[in-house]
Amino acid sequence: MKITKTLLACLTLAAIGQASAGQAILQPETIFDLEYASQIELRDDGKLAYFVRNRMDIKKDRKVGNIWSVDMATGAMLPVTSGVHQDFAPTLSPDGTRLAFISTRDGSAQVYVKWLASGEVAKLSSLTQSPSRLHWTPDGNHLIFSMFVPKPAKSPVTVKGKPEGADWAKPAVFIDDVYYRADGEGYLEPGFTHLFKLNALGGNAKQLTSGDFDHNGAVSFSQDGGTLYFSANRHENHRLKPTNSEVYALDMQSLAITPLTDRVGPDYYPAVSPDGRYLAYLGHDDKLTNYENDLLYVRDLKSGATQVFAQELDRSLSSLKWAGNSKGVYVSYDSEGQTTLALQPLKGRLEVITKDIGSTALGRPYSGGDFDVSERGAVAFTLADTNRPADVATLARGEVKRLTQLNDDALGDIELGKVESLWVKSSHDGLVVQGWVMYPPNFDASKKYPLILEIHGGPVANYGPHFSAELQLMAARGYVVLYMNPRGSDSYGKDFAQTIHHNYPSNDFDDLMTGVDALLAKGFIDNKRLFVTGGSGGGVLTSWIVGHTDRFAAAVVVKPVINWYSFVLTADYYPFFADYWFPGKPWEHMEHYMKRSPISYVGNVKTPTMLMTGEADYRTPISETEQFYQALKMQGVDTAMVRIPDASHGIAARPSNLLSKVEHILWWFENRAKK
Repeated sequence: MKITKTLLACLTLAAIGQASAGQAILQPETIFDLEYASQIELRDDGKLAYFVRNRMDIKKDRKVGNIWSVDMATGAMLPVTSGVHQDFAPTLSPDGTRLAFISTRDGSAQVYVKWLASGEVAKLSSLTQSPSRLHWTPDGNHLIFSMFVPKPAKSPVTVKGKPEGADWAKPAVFIDDVYYRADGEGYLEPGFTHLFKLNALGGNAKQLTSGDFDHNGAVSFSQDGGTLYFSANRHENHRLKPTNSEVYALDMQSLAITPLTDRVGPDYYPAVSPDGRYLAYLGHDDKLTNYENDLLYVRDLKSGATQVFAQELDRSLSSLKWAGNSKGVYVSYDSEGQTTLALQPLKGRLEVITKDIGSTALGRPYSGGDFDVSERGAVAFTLADTNRPADVATLARGEVKRLTQLNDDALGDIELGKVESLWVKSSHDGLVVQGWVMYPPNFDASKKYPLILEIHGGPVANYGPHFSAELQLMAARGYVVLYMNPRGSDSYGKDFAQTIHHNYPSNDFDDLMTGVDALLAKGFIDNKRLFVTGGSGGGVLTSWIVGHTDRFAAAVVVKPVINWYSFVLTADYYPFFADYWFPGKPWEHMEHYMKRSPISYVGNVKTPTMLMTGEADYRTPISETEQFYQALKMQGVDTAMVRIPDASHGIAARPSNLLSKVEHILWWFENRAKK
């Protein structure tokens, strides 16, 4: 049991923590006690599941994790690996006797194998770069993985004349690539990601692919192991058209590569059926829109005939796995903020297996999650709800059975904010929009509470009924928290998502205001204490809101885009943004870009507005934040800027940064309520 100073404080400080008899209020430091399950790998017989048990190391201020197993019948858990580092990507050998995984235990990410009968563990690799996407060959003799291969840095100039021992400046860095920096990675080293083969008993890895292309998607083998299927964008213009991937076949003897798809659009996630007859994959036709549904394609490998499935579903598929009998494909997709697992038969209609796949996010309530299905049809998946981060669960006689209880010790004696769904019709056009309301512990509808409107990023993404440490901390401080999926969010169909195509921000503002009005009508919200915040796309909408209404007492704009013109010319993934979010390049459509830019409405802002961004954010660079901050200062608006050192776009990736983010937001709100 995790007994920490934080938990003891929660249990004893009744004056600030008592919610009801025997229960306390969530305290910030308890975040370090939380755990969650991810990356599930089921044994073929369906009797045992392996998963990564993630936790927070309070001394290193980072996530660490080990691999555990859980008995699918009894829920009995056993450790498979241990130590204060990251063990991840568990992958069972075809005969089920060995478990390959990646670990940082020796200071860098390397490939390891554990012999499950004896318990022996061997380090197989001594790689200079981090491997990813482990996959066994069908005979169990080798492992396939992806790894970055550096290229020599280019420099057209050599400065001569440096005397021996002289202390000269560092040499200039010459850059001529389209992508030269990336969020979370910084300025990029020249090179590309390739596929490798490694002997399962150790040795040197052999590179399988070549060329100036990246190969970092899922892979799958033919039944005899002679052909490796993978996805990549190997087109000549792959840098400027980054989503145009294809499915390829790699001959394992000659290393010859043959394309199997050739349409404009992404084709990815290849998976060969157990009987070797079919190849399934996901993709869509590229129409240069902000959103399209990814559909399921199944190709007969002998005839080449391809069928498309799930068109009538009107949801985007995100992962797949063949049924053991090769007669259907399991797929997952988001619907109304919740991740669903379904079986698509090759003949027949889609069958929903469970709608309860839970998110593996901790900070904010985004959807998503992991699942696996055994050859015999047993299902294991992450189960999470508004009161608990992800556990491992299964289905028993059609009912969800939680197999692990990873957070009962940390959260069992804490009263969390209750969450309920809210549906409204937008004041703009009556469009039906979903949201959720989180109430403070010990909520009393006869009292008045401050409200925080918290807006998701994306903008094509979705929130749902999932655990959120950030929002729970806000509720614990006495706030009602409203979070919504305004138009443009996914999980409600293509038309709903495409309402913001070349039209963002716009009437998503009306959707959000309708949600606020619906809560005000209930009578328990203090209309003088309305607050708004959001990150990334939510930061865009927050800055848009303060430029279009004065109804909020204060706002916190997190990692925003303020000026679409400058954003497209400074963000890491700029060819994509220009092609899919706008009608063309900034200088060709300046009026359109500026009409949708919050900076254009800064003259209207009167709301006290704080900004917060990571200093190493290359997705929404901190220069966007600085523009708005300086503009607000020039306007005489009450404003402040919070810069998070070394943080990328995932500003709350480290637990202490998550706490700092929430504390700054609440401090700003608590000191700027309207009198």
